[in-house]
Amino acid sequence: MKFETYLENIAGISIYPLISLVLFVVFFFLVIYWMYRLDKTEIERIERLPLDDK
Repeated sequence: MKFETYLENIAGISIYPLISLVLFVVFFFLVIYWMYRLDKTEIERIERLPLDDK
């Protein structure tokens, strides 16, 4: 039997891909929002992190 056969027998399974997509899009836009809200000094600090020798 194919895996799809098992999924077809589960009631309400079709909502999970939609929930996953919505969560991904919300997370993506939150990260973009956070990125645009950052201070220039904070961005410069983050840029220097790989080069800092601490």
